[in-house]
Amino acid sequence: MAVYFTKEHEWVRIEGTQATVGISEHAAHELGDITFVELPQMGKIVKQFDTLAGIESVKAASDIYAPVSGRVVQVNDKLEDAPELVNESAEDAGWICKLEAADSAELGALMDAAAYAEFLKGLE
Repeated sequence: MAVYFTKEHEWVRIEGTQATVGISEHAAHELGDITFVELPQMGKIVKQFDTLAGIESVKAASDIYAPVSGRVVQVNDKLEDAPELVNESAEDAGWICKLEAADSAELGALMDAAAYAEFLKGLE
């Protein structure tokens, strides 16, 4: 089960043809207390790096971009009542949605965990 990251701080976990998407712990920390998650529509089709969803915190509102192309097949309904799950568990329970993803070649445009850690060091 491989996890990849984008420069915009989304993560994607690939399991077979399904891609679970969320924002990184770093992004959740930078945003501060998350107050609202705008979940994508079921069945929405996105291309890699298109706007997928939205997230709001006490500090800012941000777009969440699709790390890979695909069709939304599941959303994390728990976030509607408990957006703070993203703060508590950004890379696990705070996932945003699941995509039926088609093209594994797109993963080449993403970073693995080690490369993302190096990327973050460059931002400090």
